[in-house]
Amino acid sequence: MLTFSDTSARLGRRAFLRAGALSLGGLSLPGLLASAATDPQRLLTGRSVIFLFLHGGPSQFETFDPKMSAPAETRSTTGEIATAIPGITFGSTFPKLAALAQHLTIVRSFTTGDANHDIKPVVSRHTRGATLGSLYARVAGATDGATGMPRHALLYPRAVDASTGPEQTQFGRFDSTGAIGAGFAPFIPGAGGDLQRDMQLNLSLERLNDRRALLSELDRVRWQFDAAGATGSVDRLREQAFSSVVKGVAQAFDLSREDAGVVARYDTAPLVRPDQIDPKWKNYEHYVDNAKSLGKLLLLARRLCEGGCGFVTVTTNFVWDMHADVNNATCAEGMRYMGPPLDHAVSAFVEDLAQRGLTDKILLVACGEMGRTPRLNAHGGRDHWGNLAPLLLAGGGLRMGQVIGQSTRDGARPQSEPIEIPNLVATVLQRMIDPAELRLVRGMPSEVVQAATADPIPGLA
Repeated sequence: MLTFSDTSARLGRRAFLRAGALSLGGLSLPGLLASAATDPQRLLTGRSVIFLFLHGGPSQFETFDPKMSAPAETRSTTGEIATAIPGITFGSTFPKLAALAQHLTIVRSFTTGDANHDIKPVVSRHTRGATLGSLYARVAGATDGATGMPRHALLYPRAVDASTGPEQTQFGRFDSTGAIGAGFAPFIPGAGGDLQRDMQLNLSLERLNDRRALLSELDRVRWQFDAAGATGSVDRLREQAFSSVVKGVAQAFDLSREDAGVVARYDTAPLVRPDQIDPKWKNYEHYVDNAKSLGKLLLLARRLCEGGCGFVTVTTNFVWDMHADVNNATCAEGMRYMGPPLDHAVSAFVEDLAQRGLTDKILLVACGEMGRTPRLNAHGGRDHWGNLAPLLLAGGGLRMGQVIGQSTRDGARPQSEPIEIPNLVATVLQRMIDPAELRLVRGMPSEVVQAATADPIPGLA
């Protein structure tokens, strides 16, 4: 969440200009506003993407490809549940998603290519080391002109709950901008970013929920800029940047506008309480953080997209690495911690979009960096596996209610044509950007143009 303190009074003109622009959560606004002056709207489809990254690598067996006819050491440790699609089952910890399967597409032939802990579906060589959202921001510009909302955001658990732990960055940075430049980094409420480092903005969640208090605090900061002599030294774009931040942040975080029933519907905290998680696992705090925050993170992501944000990455702390070692629970136990929050949060999101008429406007993508071995290890866990991984999509104007691709009988690799990261990258970018004109964007790396114009996942159109 955002933070404010009186140290912002010490930010003078030199520091303001050294930052190059007013930045919020790492997003450099004025330069991007300038780049947006070329009217990028003709390149944009008007759709948004929320990328829910399941960090650690979820198992294909315990999620959406149970393989219950396989031997005991292979098949899902959680059993299976019938879905609304005849003949298709999910792991049994997903009853709500099973009932909504007609609104989902599951890809059973997705392969991430290796078994490394990283964030390759979001940041890879195919994106030239930049997160997908940064590529979108490079085209769309800094903010939505109508709402002032940043076009690109990154949500960690601390965006909705200050008691959660620090972000996990040792396996990759979700704010990476690679070859396209640091000015296209995401807005990161509650964690990192130039403005938070430079200005020490501090506000409790309670005050953040109070729109009048938030606006008052932002007005105070602006007054301090004026008193320090900074405003007179900035040009029209910097002034516009500040106004955009004030307007966009106030709207995005005015949670009092949400119906209490909607907030409750998203809330995953009651599903897995801290006392229900075995504290012997070193990942205990991460399991707790995931349950506390996942639902509200998706709610916040939806709010940002409604306000004009085009790409939102959502990730909880590193929790899907179920080796059954000192850090991680067994598959069966771990899915008791991880399955219900994911089932609840994504089903709430899908139903909420339908009720708001946003199903065609927002695409949800959910996957991790790899899958899990087709045989349980000696302790009841599954180890790293890069040959097959679960992938879920919902909304975005794409064809839902289907399973794309098939895996082999042992769930080890694709049996049908593999769906690879370039296909996923192309699908995501083509939902947001007209690929035919992407090559015209100044400074866009050729690798990105190639990825964006590659074949999307077949069967979705």
